[in-house]
Amino acid sequence: MTRPLPAVAGVILAMAGVFTLPTSAYAQVKVLMSGGFAAAYNEVAPEFERTTGIKLTTSSGVSQGDGPDTITSRVRRGVPLDVIIISKAGLDELVAEGKIVAGSSVDLAETPLGVAVRSGAPRPDLGTLESFKQALLRAKSITYSDSTVGIFMTNTLFPRMGIAKEMAAKVTRTPRGAGAVALVAKGEAELVLLPVSELTHQPGIEVVGKVPAEAQYNSVFSAAIVNQASEPQLSRRLIEYLASDKAVKAIRENGMEPSKLR
Repeated sequence: MTRPLPAVAGVILAMAGVFTLPTSAYAQVKVLMSGGFAAAYNEVAPEFERTTGIKLTTSSGVSQGDGPDTITSRVRRGVPLDVIIISKAGLDELVAEGKIVAGSSVDLAETPLGVAVRSGAPRPDLGTLESFKQALLRAKSITYSDSTVGIFMTNTLFPRMGIAKEMAAKVTRTPRGAGAVALVAKGEAELVLLPVSELTHQPGIEVVGKVPAEAQYNSVFSAAIVNQASEPQLSRRLIEYLASDKAVKAIRENGMEPSKLR
């Protein structure tokens, strides 16, 4: 009677073991997120992967705008995604269009609008609305991204302050917040206005502070599962993790506060 070779038996057992491992060990959750939440996410994502066995494949983009690479545009085109982390304003658009799994949206963190200058440069006075207005008018060049807060400043804040014409002549809008930060760090723009979370810990710039309350825009970053998600259950586990106490320290260290709207 012929006995099976030990090597063959080992291969068969190994293959059997593969098919009995937990699904999460081979699962992949595809995440697309706003740069405003990126620093906190990048701190906690490795621990999530380690403790759950769920692999995260992550890319980033701006929440809103006219370009084809914004988060809203990619979701509308049906790009394969599971979870998006996006400004609440952008998410509200997608919810209204039926692009998001009902009941999956969770507000994770919020951050105010801030101002930064090149390291060592004079710091403008942000103490009152009038001093902020004068700082904007005196600045030779200003930059911010095309996304949610950029839309707010261009379409709402500057017209409300009566300085829309003056700002149009000196503002450079970049596709990403990182691009606006880089312009100031290199001395190619004087002021950068972005969510504080996009200014915190960035080389070459110094955060002056928050804009006055009358000009403030509080950015809320929210997570949700898109309709075409291939891993909705594992996506829920990721969102629950990001909304838990495990993420609070990273959120606060990167210029945000856990959302009061959870």
